[in-house]
Amino acid sequence: MPSAALEPHPATPCAALRAMKVSIERNGAALQVLYVLDGEIARLRIPEPTTPRAAERLWQHTCCELFVARPGESRYFEFNFSPSGEWAAYEFGSYREGRRSLDLPPQIKVRRLAQRLELEALVSSKGSGELLIGLSSVVEEQGGALSYWALRHPPGKPDFHHRDAFAMQLE
Repeated sequence: MPSAALEPHPATPCAALRAMKVSIERNGAALQVLYVLDGEIARLRIPEPTTPRAAERLWQHTCCELFVARPGESRYFEFNFSPSGEWAAYEFGSYREGRRSLDLPPQIKVRRLAQRLELEALVSSKGSGELLIGLSSVVEEQGGALSYWALRHPPGKPDFHHRDAFAMQLE
């Protein structure tokens, strides 16, 4: 299972976390992703568990994100996974354009320990072939400050949709 460390955007540090790692694997027609946040979890604002459902604006609080594209295509998919069990799935025709909500409910499991939060999600891989993957997360501290974590940050402000952030390839 390929894994990588996510890094906070230089403009949005998070003193509560020591590290964040993500593992991803193709599992048949699905992608299985495991986000592991390591640090003082009590200092983070983690949404409480609720009935799994589609929800908007999950990125305004602690949320894990997955972006999927095919090489040479401008179309891409965004998946948001909240520790609450809420989720969102979108298709974009090009960079931040033509957003369309998708009914692709993932399976989300969350394990919360004193020094560790694990969020595992299983979602449709949107077909076979090579994929470009963007792995990212928004982390909210108890005081409301947000930090933005990603495999790679493009220049400027945090932007998970930027193609430079799609830094992993899956065959």
